[in-house]
Amino acid sequence: MRFRTYRNTDLTVSEVGFGLWTISTGWWGNFTEGEAIALMHRAFDLGITLFDAADTYGNGLSEELIAKAFPNQRDEIVIATKVGYDFVHYGEARGRGQREIPQDFSPEAIARATDAALSRLKTDRIDLLQLHNIRMEQVYDDALWTMLEKLKTDGKVRNYGIALGPAIGWLYEGTNCIRERDVTSVQHIYNMLEQHPGRAIHDAATNTDKDTMFLIRVTHSSGMLEGKYTAETTFPPTDHRSHRPRSWLLNGVKKIGQLRFLENSERTLGQAALQWLLADHRVASTLPNIYNEEQLIEFAKAPDCPPLTADDMAKVEGLYSKNFGIDEAPPKFKGTMEQSKQTAAA
Repeated sequence: MRFRTYRNTDLTVSEVGFGLWTISTGWWGNFTEGEAIALMHRAFDLGITLFDAADTYGNGLSEELIAKAFPNQRDEIVIATKVGYDFVHYGEARGRGQREIPQDFSPEAIARATDAALSRLKTDRIDLLQLHNIRMEQVYDDALWTMLEKLKTDGKVRNYGIALGPAIGWLYEGTNCIRERDVTSVQHIYNMLEQHPGRAIHDAATNTDKDTMFLIRVTHSSGMLEGKYTAETTFPPTDHRSHRPRSWLLNGVKKIGQLRFLENSERTLGQAALQWLLADHRVASTLPNIYNEEQLIEFAKAPDCPPLTADDMAKVEGLYSKNFGIDEAPPKFKGTMEQSKQTAAA
């Protein structure tokens, strides 16, 4: 395992992290508490120190799992969690599916949510607190950011940032937040098959000379870049991938066929997908979807595989720029993807 330190902080994270949404939400299969904790222990043994939770994952379950898995290793792990969804009042609706529930980013609600997360985590500080799927309103809410600073001053939070989502998009929520606020971290979707708007969000940090770095989720485009799907692949009804159109699977398999050159005897395609992300120095860590031990081992070893060459990177860029030669409908983005007149003027 290799490690990176967020700029202008003492926050050091493993280049591969463990996102707890796969083992606490039921969207990637159901895990017993014992199975979930065993997978987390295996991740730790493989060098993974970053564990990324959210208070709404399993209505608090993801944070409780961290406390149970690492009761005596608090100083050896990095805890990232997210707040902003009102699962206390709407958690039952959350449990019925992947629909979004109401959010509450009022300063008072964020303070309560942080205290509740600390209690579930059985710790006195959160290493990285993230505002979970903010909208543009929160970018410009001074009272909210003042509360985050207070939580940091009080020692409850070491660093703070934002998470963008739930689906791909949210360009100006990301770029405007980077420009207007001093956020340590931005978590968002980015991978070889879905490079927009992720690259533009990264460039916003560079172009504004900000220290913000990035946590990357959906690193394998919902499993496509693991290279194991075929045209005949099916998903269980409860799996979120079963709701995607069949064209997503068929076109994805064609794209993967053109990326097989990244595989070799020392590196799988799944590892290459992580290496592609880690080639960007603005990336702090990657959060692949982990749901079994074999896959966990593969991903944890990715940082130590041979890195992609400049020629590899250029070939991927060439394929992506032509959409791999596939004529398909443009992706559907969420969030603010066009700049408002007021923002443009500013």
